[in-house]
Amino acid sequence: MTFHNFYRDTETVENQNYSTFAAAAVNFIMVIVAAGNNFSNMQNKVIIFSAPSGSGKSTIVNHILGLFPELEFSISATSRAPRGSEKNGREYYFFSEEEFRKMISENKFVEYEEVYSGSYYGTLKSELDRIWSKGHVIIFDVDVKGGVNLKRIFGEQALSVFIRTTSVEELRRRLIARGTDSMEAIEKRVAKAAEEMTFAEKFDCILVNDVLDDAFAEAEKVVGSFIRENRSCFRTIPSHSTQHSQK
Repeated sequence: MTFHNFYRDTETVENQNYSTFAAAAVNFIMVIVAAGNNFSNMQNKVIIFSAPSGSGKSTIVNHILGLFPELEFSISATSRAPRGSEKNGREYYFFSEEEFRKMISENKFVEYEEVYSGSYYGTLKSELDRIWSKGHVIIFDVDVKGGVNLKRIFGEQALSVFIRTTSVEELRRRLIARGTDSMEAIEKRVAKAAEEMTFAEKFDCILVNDVLDDAFAEAEKVVGSFIRENRSCFRTIPSHSTQHSQK
């Protein structure tokens, strides 16, 4: 091999190595860009589920959380006492009324509402930062007025879903079957629900939770479309039967 051929052959090998490296680098960049696009599609998105008490909202939210790993539950703060097996930092962050009022004065909430006299519910700013820092989509399980407020705050970043039962009587039956409240508290909640029903049209979707499996399927569709395509449904999803009911 002459020196000329040696350098030429060496240059050929180097060019081949460079071409291989460049192709690998381009592929790597394409993967990063694709991941970045996927992240940007989810970044700072929120999904809001609201409903009168007893409509099955939490059941549907837990189902959705089990199917979409990119979703993370936003834990609301409240000044009410825990019910049943509820634990601080799991279902809610529990505070005294005095502590809650202090946090309001310190501007620690994105939104809050005094749902019943002395019973506050709200969304902590720190909770949003915690979830978004992971690149996750926030899912809210909030009262109706809280849902309206969150949709107003986040606009097109948010998909808002209102869940309702077929009737107020059905709602009363479910609350009694749940067995966590006195009859006085149940009648108070039913009266509140009648008022909350009037806010349904302020949500992107109205989901009638009649047959639970149907409600699951419809919730999966609207959530999946919003995460992947940024589409909101802007429609009422009708009930199908009164054969089954859920708490």
